[in-house]
Amino acid sequence: MARVQVNPNRMELLKLRKRAAIAQRGHKLLKDKLDELMKQFLTLVRESRELRREMEARLADAHLIFAIARSEVITEEVEDSLSVPTMSLEVAVERASIVGVRVPHFDVHMEGDFDCYSLITTPFSLDAALLNYRELVPELVRLAEMENNVSLLAQEIERTRRRVNALEHVLIPSLTETITYITMKLDEMERSYRTQLMKIKSMQEEAAAR
Repeated sequence: MARVQVNPNRMELLKLRKRAAIAQRGHKLLKDKLDELMKQFLTLVRESRELRREMEARLADAHLIFAIARSEVITEEVEDSLSVPTMSLEVAVERASIVGVRVPHFDVHMEGDFDCYSLITTPFSLDAALLNYRELVPELVRLAEMENNVSLLAQEIERTRRRVNALEHVLIPSLTETITYITMKLDEMERSYRTQLMKIKSMQEEAAAR
């Protein structure tokens, strides 16, 4: 592990010890954040997976009913019946936070009716199919929101993990090694200084004894 390139003196030693303490606190905070991110991520993955399975089953049912409706009338009549929609849909986007990660929240607002066609020329199965689709729209938007949030959390988890690893395996060991190196250097310098003092004192005593 490469040491931090600094002069081995007490001032630098104090600075490095402060940096190491800050790095240790940062590592703990990021590790706690990573654990909470993983917890929220796994919960969201499980919920979105369950919702997707439900949506796929309900969409399959809706498609089947719509296929039955189309089989009962000619294609042109179905297209004419749906050519002038009277329903409007708005999706408002707000911002929410999951463990500090900014994520979008979609608020669906629907107005009007879907039955904008003549009941004489269309079968009842078309009503049933469109009703199913209408009920599915908010849930599909919610699924899109959840899966998008899963992706955003995954990106944040990867960024946080890289920072944790950088602190844990690069910066903190480097600071620790440099602190140890400087401490050993200072101890060596102190021992050398004491040895010199002892020699000087011994020489002075010998000179005084003559």
